Amino acid sequence: MKLKEFRVREFRSIWDSGPVKVDNRVTCLVGKNEAGKTALLTALYRTNPIIAEHADFDETYDYPKREVEDYRFEVENKDREEAVVVESIYELEDGDLEVIAEVFGPKVLKSKTFERKTYYGKNNSKFVLSVDDTAARKYLTDNPALPDELKETLNGVSDWNAFSAALDATEATEAVNALKGTVAKVREKDLSFYIFNSLIWPRAPKYLYFDEYYQMKGQANLNALIAREDAKKLEDSDYPLIGLINLARLDHRKLVAANNTTELKNKLEGAGNHLTGRIVKYWSQNKHIQMRFDVRDAKAEDPPDMRQGINVWGEVYDTVHWAHTLLGTRSRGFVWFFSFLAWYEDIKRQKQNVILLLDEPGLSLHGRAQADLLRYFDAELSAHQLLYTTHSPFMIDPTRFNRVLIVQDLGIDAKEQLPKDQDGTKVLSNVFDATDDSLFPLQGALGYEIQQTLFIGPNSLVVEGPADMLYLQAVSAQLEREGRTGLSESWVVTPVGGSGKVPAFVALLAPQKGLNVATLLDIQNSDRALIEDLYKKKLLKKKQVTTYGDFAGKSEADVEDMFERDFYVTLVNAEFAKQLKTPIDPATLNAKEPRVLRAIEAYLEANPFKSGTFGHYRPARYFSENVATLWPQVSDTTKERFETAFKHLNSLLR
Repeated sequence: MKLKEFRVREFRSIWDSGPVKVDNRVTCLVGKNEAGKTALLTALYRTNPIIAEHADFDETYDYPKREVEDYRFEVENKDREEAVVVESIYELEDGDLEVIAEVFGPKVLKSKTFERKTYYGKNNSKFVLSVDDTAARKYLTDNPALPDELKETLNGVSDWNAFSAALDATEATEAVNALKGTVAKVREKDLSFYIFNSLIWPRAPKYLYFDEYYQMKGQANLNALIAREDAKKLEDSDYPLIGLINLARLDHRKLVAANNTTELKNKLEGAGNHLTGRIVKYWSQNKHIQMRFDVRDAKAEDPPDMRQGINVWGEVYDTVHWAHTLLGTRSRGFVWFFSFLAWYEDIKRQKQNVILLLDEPGLSLHGRAQADLLRYFDAELSAHQLLYTTHSPFMIDPTRFNRVLIVQDLGIDAKEQLPKDQDGTKVLSNVFDATDDSLFPLQGALGYEIQQTLFIGPNSLVVEGPADMLYLQAVSAQLEREGRTGLSESWVVTPVGGSGKVPAFVALLAPQKGLNVATLLDIQNSDRALIEDLYKKKLLKKKQVTTYGDFAGKSEADVEDMFERDFYVTLVNAEFAKQLKTPIDPATLNAKEPRVLRAIEAYLEANPFKSGTFGHYRPARYFSENVATLWPQVSDTTKERFETAFKHLNSLLR
């Protein structure tokens, strides 16, 4: 069965969360600190926790503090009903329906959904399940093993008491006795009670809640661990540790009694290898780690609670630095990831039916490691519903904003106390109702996605500015119309805003997995070292670093120098006709200056515009807008330069 919706009321910071629609796979609850995200997950968790003793709502600690005494007084005086802390709606799946249909037939349920209400107190809940008693009795009657006379009598009764009396009045065959047993269970309360408590709720998924407090220490005294387990007083950090030991295919009780060193050593080595394979698959931050275990007698100077009996130590071996470190001393992000992996993988091994509730998963992880975590969610947790909270843009999948709900509490920023209908934690599906702070993580995720998809792509061609992009696109289109080679559409032309920004931009793009980066840049002597460092520093391969000089046949060249000088001057004269005192004569430009832009700028210093200033974007725009009429004036030499550049760049495509 699936959780479809829940609603939390009168719990901690929540007066009324409003209905929270849950995705069949992943639901992401986004909000600023103190918005109430943890309170939402905690309330839901306690309705059916995997650790049974956590199924307790205590009004002393959990009811909103400012009115807890008023609440008690009103309930005691019957001035109000008890608070429904969590109202959950579940939808039955085919497997659930088959179990029920096997006993009472396919028409016994009037709806595939049911509601469960949880109140203050321990395991205090009620359910709402709509059933059809008549359909159930008809199905039970339609049993080939029952005599026809009995069937006729049973079809004529209108309630379970009469149904039972008819059974008591007939011969007690095996079929009749079996039916009597079923009817007796129904009559203890009623049909809906029996179906819910015997057939539905035992199949309901447990909630597995995980936050930073469940992170394992990576070491433990096995004797003390077993004692806590027997006494049912396990600490939070014990659960992932036991999961880790189980996942490693070890038995902590047998480890205490091990008497064969070679056998124990082999088991520990096999456990380490097994876990190494699991962790490195989704831990991109360091692929040179190995998990290792050590079990040995306690020593006098071991940690205070580990000085008697047998201790287990979890270690991480770094194959680069040849060093062992205790698991608990690794980065908080690694310990979080590993602790959850250990506990969940053990749950999966046991085939337990769970809904996962993760509070701020990967909070201490690097942005890329958070992306690894999202990948892990999709690849490994698909068999379970997952609800998680975050305020990190890197923990939001921008391609699935439909899974995101916004959590906010207007009261924490209000100068005065708000009315209850506005106060406390609310869950929003409409972004128009969200505050700027609440929206910020979504803005960050969306901004990153736009940067990744609009301005860069799997094959990114880095150029200096938008003028380059206009020329390349316009010339490419015209060459293709002539049946010649243009720039492949697989390239995403990415202007970065100047040569000084190229190294930083390439350094950001090039290391990203799946990205193929090349450059086509202006070149002048002052920038040569900067450009050469792109391959000398191994950011890119040398063939991926190209300049216009490579194709214009000059030591210094801009994109404008791919054209004949006379042609480019006609673009300038046409675009700036109203600002030039007289059109520029190409013969008056300094022929020793290899770059036409520099030559024009020098000319304009002596012959300034009537108004405004010169910029090289405007001629590019003019060319792009009028390329169809200008193209016959473009020389074959220019076309060959561009085509040669395009062929080279296309050869670099992945």
